[in-house]
Amino acid sequence: MTDTRLERAVGAVLGSAVGDALGAPFEFGPEGAFTARFPRPGQGGEMCGGGGWDPGEATDDTQMAVLVGESLLERSGLDLPDVFRRFRRWAAAEPKDIGLQTEAVLSGGDPWDTAAALHFQANQRAAGNGALMRAATSAVHFAHRGRDATMDAARRLAALTHGDRAAWEGTAVFHELVRVALAGGDPLAALPATLAAVHPDHRARYAVVLAPDWHPDQATEFNGAVWPCLGCAVWAVRTTSSYEDAVRAAVDLGGDTDTVAAVTGGLAGAVYGVGAIPERWTGPLHVPLPGFGERVLRAGELSELARRLAAPAGSAGPAVSTVPAG
Repeated sequence: MTDTRLERAVGAVLGSAVGDALGAPFEFGPEGAFTARFPRPGQGGEMCGGGGWDPGEATDDTQMAVLVGESLLERSGLDLPDVFRRFRRWAAAEPKDIGLQTEAVLSGGDPWDTAAALHFQANQRAAGNGALMRAATSAVHFAHRGRDATMDAARRLAALTHGDRAAWEGTAVFHELVRVALAGGDPLAALPATLAAVHPDHRARYAVVLAPDWHPDQATEFNGAVWPCLGCAVWAVRTTSSYEDAVRAAVDLGGDTDTVAAVTGGLAGAVYGVGAIPERWTGPLHVPLPGFGERVLRAGELSELARRLAAPAGSAGPAVSTVPAG
C-alpha cells in the first residue's frame, strides 16, 4: 500500500470524526452559525463544544463507525450479527445521542436480520442518514475489493438498522466515492458511473442531489434524510478546495450539522489526506464508547484503526453472515 493511499485512508476516518465533533455544537442551528462565530478560517477555538457536547467530543456518528471498524478487524470480515450486537450493547448504555430510527430498531428486541425490516414495515419511515453517518470505517476497509463489493458491503451494513433501501443506496454511493478517492481518483468525476450502480428504483433521486448544479437550498427534505445529507456533503467538497473549507461549508448549512459534516469530512479526508486536517481540530478530538468499559479513543487511536482497516491483508476475511441485499 502506498503512503499516499494510507494517508487518504486515515484522512477519511479521522476526517469524518473531526467533522462530527466540529458540527455537533451547531446541530439544529441556523445557516451560517459557524462562520458567524468563527469568521476567519484558521483562527482557532472552533472545537468549542456546546449543546451537551464537550469540546472535541464526537457523537453517535463516530461512535458507531468505530464499532463497525472494530468488528471488521476482530471478526476478520463482515460479521453482521456481531456488528448488531455491538450496536445493541452501545445503545443500551444510553449514549448522549442516538437516532430515533436506530434506537427503535436496536431496542425492539427483534433478531439482527429482521429488526430493521420489521420496523420499516410498521412505520414506512427509514430513509434517515443514520447508516450513512457511520460509514467511513467500512468504506476504508472494503475499498480495495472494488466497486461492486464495497457497495454491497455498504448496503448490508446499512440494512442492519434501516429498512428503506434509500438508506442502503446512499451508504453505497459514499463507499464508492471514498474508494475512488483512496485510489487517487476524482470522486466527483466518478459520480456518473457510481449512479449507474445504484438500484434503478433509487437512481433518479440520487442523480438530482448529486448533480453538479444542485445546491442544498434546493433540498426537498431536511438534511437528516439520506438524500440531501449525501448531496450536501458532495456539494461541500465540490464547491471548496480544501478539507477545512469543505467542513466549514458543511457545518454552515445548519440542520443536522454533525452528520452532514461527518459525511463531508469523510469524503474530504479521503480526497485531501490526513495532512490536510488541522491539528487544532485533531488535538481535542475524542470518541467515548458507551457500553465498552469507559473507553475513549483519541486521534492517534482512530488513525491506527484506519491504518489497520486499510490493510488488505487484514481485510481478506469472508462475509460470515449476510443481510439480503436484493
